[in-house]
Amino acid sequence: MRVLDKRTRFNRRNFLKSSAASVAAAGAVSSGVVSIASTPAWADALTAIKPDAARTLLVMVRDLYPHDRLGGAYYEKALASMDQEAAKDATLADQLNEGAVALDTAARRLRSAPYAAIPAEADRVTVLKSIETTPFFHKVRGDMVVALYNQPEVWAKLGYEGASAEYGGYIHRGFDDLDWIKDA
Repeated sequence: MRVLDKRTRFNRRNFLKSSAASVAAAGAVSSGVVSIASTPAWADALTAIKPDAARTLLVMVRDLYPHDRLGGAYYEKALASMDQEAAKDATLADQLNEGAVALDTAARRLRSAPYAAIPAEADRVTVLKSIETTPFFHKVRGDMVVALYNQPEVWAKLGYEGASAEYGGYIHRGFDDLDWIKDA
C-alpha cells in the first residue's frame, strides 16, 4: 500500500503564489480596504445572531483561536454553525446576542471602544480576560473549538492529515516524520 505525503512542500511555485497573495493582502490592509470586522453581507445572512453581534463574535473567535494561516471564511463558517444551533434554541440565541452586547460594554469600559473596533489584539485579549468566567465566554470557546477544528479545510491549512486508523494507525503514517530533528 502506497502512503501519500499530504504535507505541503515549499517550492518555487508555491513561494511565488503565496508571495503574490501576501503582497495583495498587505496592500489591501494598508489601504484600509480590509477590516477583520467588515463582513456585513455574511453577518446579515445569519438568522439567529444579530449582525452587530456576529461581527463582535467573529473578532472574538479569531482572538480565541488565532491562526494567521486561516482566512475569515473558516471562522465565519464556524459561527454559521453556531447560528444554526441558535436558530433552533431561543435561549442560545439570547445568550449569544446578549453576550456580544456585554462584551462590547466591557470593551467600552476598559478601552473606550466596541470590542471589534479595538485595533490591538493584546487590548482585546485584556477585555476577553475580564469576561472569561461568564457562561457566554465558556459557550463560545467550547463550541468554536469544535466548529473551527472540525473543518477538513482547516486541517489542511494546519498540517493535520486526518484520521489514520484506516491506514494502519500513526505508527505507519507519520510517526517517524521528524524532518525538523534530523538536522539537529
